[in-house]
Amino acid sequence: MASSDAHGSWQLTSGLDQFLARAGDFLRSDPTTHTVLLSASDNLRTRGLHAYGDDAPRFGIRTGADGAVEGVFLWTPPHRLSLSPLADETAADDLAALLCDAGEKLPGVGGERETAEAFARAWERRTGVTAEVAYRDRLYRLGTLTPPEPAPEGAARVATEADRELLMRWHREFGEAMGESRIIGSAAWADARIAYGGITLWETPDGTPAAMAGRTRRIAGQVRVAPVYTPAALRGRGYAGAATVEVSRAALADGADEVLLFADLANLTSTGLYLRIGYSPVRDFTQYRFTP
Repeated sequence: MASSDAHGSWQLTSGLDQFLARAGDFLRSDPTTHTVLLSASDNLRTRGLHAYGDDAPRFGIRTGADGAVEGVFLWTPPHRLSLSPLADETAADDLAALLCDAGEKLPGVGGERETAEAFARAWERRTGVTAEVAYRDRLYRLGTLTPPEPAPEGAARVATEADRELLMRWHREFGEAMGESRIIGSAAWADARIAYGGITLWETPDGTPAAMAGRTRRIAGQVRVAPVYTPAALRGRGYAGAATVEVSRAALADGADEVLLFADLANLTSTGLYLRIGYSPVRDFTQYRFTP
């Protein structure tokens, strides 16, 4: 694991096993806040280091004077750097300096609101790029699951191989709706989710799929619901809420200690829905894009 005294106590590595051996306990100490880092590292472990792209992922760990881990990052090029919450702006600036000096070209950063902003501003200062907010989202935790009344007509079922083309299409449409390229290609995403029953479909009484809700694998006791999607022509009928309730119930039945989800703060329909079915806000996150 490489390090540099000139940049505080960040250590960089491209080795997943090294990263998890050193940072695993830190990530599991707060699985709610670290949900994205946990699921991303789990994907790399189970699907290989190129699960997110052709380039090797990079990892970093910040330690304090006592050697304890204080923060981490995970970067899977060509996607955004993902940061854990950091203690102060100095930690963010040290990391920006280290990555800038290494000649890295970051497309953006995402993380807890204050940490993401601190890093984005540090990256602007050091590289001359412009940091723009791509979107702001809020992390929610499930309390008491409360199905909406009345429920829409139809029923839930777990997606199978026969649904692969549909899932791929909806995954692409979801990315387009978010204004984002998906982190994992649609085919690879669909195959991975089908393999462990990670997508629930809500079907109308005639068997037409009307919405989907996905869930990550359980890791460190937590499962995150993602993505939730309804085609534009079928929105406003309660299908997304019904699918979200069913996939949340399935996560609990499979032994999850916590069920989490993110909602775009600009989407008042989604945020209102999640509150009604039993989710409560935890903390806010921001995603930045960097442009020359």
